Amino acid sequence: MAGLKISVACSPSDRSRPVLSGEVAIAGCEARLVTRPAGELLAAAVAERPYDVTEMSMSSHLVLAARATPHYVAVPAFHSRVFRHASIYINTSAGIAAPGDLKGRRIGVQQYQQTAALWVRGMLADEYGVGAGDVVWRTGGLERPGGGERVAIALPDHITVEPIGPDQTLAAMLASGEIDALVSPIEPSTFDGPSVERLFADYRAAEQDYYRRTRLFPIMHAIGVRRALADEHPWLPGAVYAAFCEARRRALDDLESVGVLKVTLPWVRAELDATRALMGDEIWPYGFEANLPELAAMARYAHEQGLAARVIDPAELFHASVLHPAANETDCGIRNGTNVRS
Repeated sequence: MAGLKISVACSPSDRSRPVLSGEVAIAGCEARLVTRPAGELLAAAVAERPYDVTEMSMSSHLVLAARATPHYVAVPAFHSRVFRHASIYINTSAGIAAPGDLKGRRIGVQQYQQTAALWVRGMLADEYGVGAGDVVWRTGGLERPGGGERVAIALPDHITVEPIGPDQTLAAMLASGEIDALVSPIEPSTFDGPSVERLFADYRAAEQDYYRRTRLFPIMHAIGVRRALADEHPWLPGAVYAAFCEARRRALDDLESVGVLKVTLPWVRAELDATRALMGDEIWPYGFEANLPELAAMARYAHEQGLAARVIDPAELFHASVLHPAANETDCGIRNGTNVRS
């Protein structure tokens, strides 16, 4: 019997390539495999929605889920997750010596709803007392004019978001001092040291300390399945999840290869050992229960920052079939029903 014909789109990484290459199949499916940059996929997932299975922004998914039933339902394969202390840049003449100095400042961000910005604002509020309403947020293109929110948002009065001019860019405004700071997943072209530097110069130490204290590894993107298709074929989300779990397992196996290095980093095994010493064996956990602390934090942040009118139950974001794996599940950060993170 022929498999279910679906389209699958994801940005390339060691965690997705086994699926995108066809090396790891989605059981019961004949997949048309599409590789595209993450930014394009995140926009497409809330606009034209061309793919049956797609990488998607967790922040946009939260916004849509808090309003109504979104077009995609997630599976807890978290393709992108990044600590974000390194993503905060400052103008060196602005007199910002510590995170608390950001209160009352003008901070640029490409989109207010951007998942990286959601985590940075949550961290600033929880760790340093700088709330979303304590800052003037300026939105626009990083290197080229333009941009705009992927999903239309309506914020409470105490949060100020202002678009930059139609001919302006955030990178240039940071260098000139028109904004005091910038939150960006990508280094701005004006990051040069003399006029623009990172708020956390030793960001690795700051991020490791943050994880040591909070045990949170920020989630950026998940894998979504078209809701109408999941309703029609309720086995499909589980099959998609299993495939991405297997792809992640193979990526971790490559990190452990020492006979012939499969990763282009001379001391990759030393890095892996150091990371596991901090984070435990599961350095990139998949699974709903294993990631509930991060998901609950994101739901709270979305409400506190005006993106969601309520604190959404994280379970609402995912297909019911992938919330609670079988007791003998050994992949994706769950073993015998227990979170294996230390």
